[in-house]
Amino acid sequence: MIADFLVHPIGEGTSVSGYVKSALDELKKAKGLRLFVTPMGTVIEGDNLSEVLEGVKAAHEAVFRAGARRVSLSLQVDDRRDKPRRMEDKIAAVA
Repeated sequence: MIADFLVHPIGEGTSVSGYVKSALDELKKAKGLRLFVTPMGTVIEGDNLSEVLEGVKAAHEAVFRAGARRVSLSLQVDDRRDKPRRMEDKIAAVA
């Protein structure tokens, strides 16, 4: 399963890199997830929806722990079950 998400603190100023770093640090602790950080979000890969959602939840909560009072979360999930897929497969298919 592959998911693309972004978590963004609202009303916390122009630079949010510290909040994003705290989310990524928490996400890196999640077992079984692979990460690919992009300039506009993070792509994660896991074995199932529960695993992916737990990672997203951990990242979301980390932004609150970093001091944000309001957080916006966007999530897009690709759940393909007819064959195993990796992030690299999807990129190679269009390259």
